[in-house]
Amino acid sequence: MIYMDNAATTLHKPPQVAEAVIRALNSIGNAGRGATEASLGASRIIYDTREKLCRLFGGESPNRIVFTANSTESLNIAIKGTLNPGDHVVTTVLEHNSVLRPLYECRERGVELTILGCDGKGNISCREIENAIRENTKAIVCTHGSNLTGNMIDIEEVGAIAEKHHVLFVVDASQTAGVYSIDAQKMKIDILCFTGHKSLRGPQGTGGMYVRTGVEVRPLLSGGSGVDTYNAHHPKEMPTALEAGTLNGHGIAGLNAALSYLEEVGIDTVREKELSLMHKFYNGISGIQGVKIYGDFKTEQRCPIVSFNIGDYDSSEVSDELFSVYGIATRPGAHCAPLMHKALGTVEQGAVRFSFSYYNTEEEVQTAVEAVRKLAKN
Repeated sequence: MIYMDNAATTLHKPPQVAEAVIRALNSIGNAGRGATEASLGASRIIYDTREKLCRLFGGESPNRIVFTANSTESLNIAIKGTLNPGDHVVTTVLEHNSVLRPLYECRERGVELTILGCDGKGNISCREIENAIRENTKAIVCTHGSNLTGNMIDIEEVGAIAEKHHVLFVVDASQTAGVYSIDAQKMKIDILCFTGHKSLRGPQGTGGMYVRTGVEVRPLLSGGSGVDTYNAHHPKEMPTALEAGTLNGHGIAGLNAALSYLEEVGIDTVREKELSLMHKFYNGISGIQGVKIYGDFKTEQRCPIVSFNIGDYDSSEVSDELFSVYGIATRPGAHCAPLMHKALGTVEQGAVRFSFSYYNTEEEVQTAVEAVRKLAKN
């Protein structure tokens, strides 16, 4: 199988990830729940992973790194834990449902919501973001990179806008963490949400968020924390404040190994190869009659994603043919990005998405180009 659905999850992981998970399954206990070697071993792995993530994202302290199951949980905590009735939020049509649905729920409870549109290529204007800010604006919530078009938002510029107007800046880095360098302090990011199973190459069920010092977030959950047991309220100290219950220590051990691998190889090296493969594919299919590609490929920064359609064929039909005939795994349909599909006019047809990994090869890309060429002739 030629796997080109890495925006959904990276299938091919560094071998040390699986090794770390297996080792943890056979050795670690429950972090913060005792002084046995098994419990302490779990605590060490978890704290070391916080340190690695803090370095990766330019955070202030490892204690500002919170573990969750994925970006969806992180974004729900960030959005529902900071917004109140009467607040106003600015977001964009690029967003995944992990952003949109929590915001819609908040809107039903009295939060005002502005959703900014895009241009014909799917780009968002930072000027329009600033112009949308009102006196009661509490936050700007946006993705770093679209999971459909691959277009990116200049989060450093948006961060400067947020700081200027004293509003919170919440970033969904699901598609960019592990591909692009993110410096939360430099970029003025208040809450950064990420997942472990995509370009960080960790196990599914891992993810988290960085929360800037001084930003108060109401916990989504409360319960066991391993400390302050006789308090009727959940502890307020970070990161325990946002981590109720037993953490996924086994998964975090795998994420730790993935982060070590990423530090060794280097984000720049990963990004250069993935973008090179993406451009080879884009250049190979862009001249094929009947192929319509979505997104802006003239920008310097973009995610390694190419989404397209062939004529009037349903995207699921094309994707099924790619897999059944050519053994190429892609993602069709709506990609949990409903507003972006509305903007592109692809609600009914969906789109076929190719998303590239450091583990893909030029030979695989050439095979994919030829497959699309043959399908377009039928």
